[in-house]
Amino acid sequence: MIRVGKQNLITDVPGIKVGNFHDEKIRTGVTVIIPEEPAIASADIRGGGPGTRETDALNSDCLVDVVHGIVMSGGSAYGLDAAGGVMAYLREHKIGFILGDAIIPIVPSAILFDLLNGGDKDWAVKSPYYEFGYKAAENVSTDFDLGNIGAGYGAVTGGIKGGLGSASFVFSDDGSEITVGAIAAVNSMGSLTMPGSPTMWAFPYEQDNELGNQPMPEKDSKADLDYSFELPTGKNTTLVTVATDAALTKPQARRVAIMAQDGMARAIRPVHSPFDGDSVFVLSTGKCELSDPVVGVSRLGMLAADCVARAIARGGYQAQSLGDFDSYRDRYGS
Repeated sequence: MIRVGKQNLITDVPGIKVGNFHDEKIRTGVTVIIPEEPAIASADIRGGGPGTRETDALNSDCLVDVVHGIVMSGGSAYGLDAAGGVMAYLREHKIGFILGDAIIPIVPSAILFDLLNGGDKDWAVKSPYYEFGYKAAENVSTDFDLGNIGAGYGAVTGGIKGGLGSASFVFSDDGSEITVGAIAAVNSMGSLTMPGSPTMWAFPYEQDNELGNQPMPEKDSKADLDYSFELPTGKNTTLVTVATDAALTKPQARRVAIMAQDGMARAIRPVHSPFDGDSVFVLSTGKCELSDPVVGVSRLGMLAADCVARAIARGGYQAQSLGDFDSYRDRYGS
């Protein structure tokens, strides 16, 4: 039995909190995912133009098993500073690896490109992202808005306004309930909608009218599957974090991240291009043992991919028009 989580957010996973901060003038923002306890983590990077920090530490052959937070930020390479702000917040709260007198939070991060969305990016010498990361961490909660918020504030997807989306599933595993959720900052070069249609590619995965009861594709229509690549390219990237309370090893978390990337392909076309830095992180709080590790990971990865597709579509659906970019609902109706 599978159902949508109570809030239909990644924070339906017990022990996961999300914080957001954005700046309306600059048109950018930061999203941070913080587990209440250190969490097993891995990542899968598929885009051809990624910008990341500490993702190598998530490799299965590296020493560090757990992380203390994940950061998804706007700002291109400048946005990598946001992880420093999150580390400062966590250190103040004595969260991190404790080695003698040192406290070292492990906070992998990835960035999207939102520098050409019309906001005022003239921040002089020091980028604001360190401060934005700190403020996002201060705002962590189990409840948060979607659309123009956090890392999704300045996002654009396929020529319309992108945004922050999230979704969850709860499923039964031999009598136990397992929760999996995803959060996505949607800033893709590719489109969320079918050519010449308001129908989203992710329409088959919609749950409980979360996408406004998506219209079915026209039965006899034949889509033009060509795509117009807008220049200049390189101003893109979709960032995703998946969380679950299923107990996973680091290699199992990596497998779930790989499977979850399929959710991007279900929601965005084209995806994983040379111009995107598409990245998926996975967090495991380890509270629930899977009855069968192989079957369980397979099912978890399948549902994680579905959550990713839904989270991406919700990020586009919930976005509001900003500057020169119409929202999905303003363009197609709600």
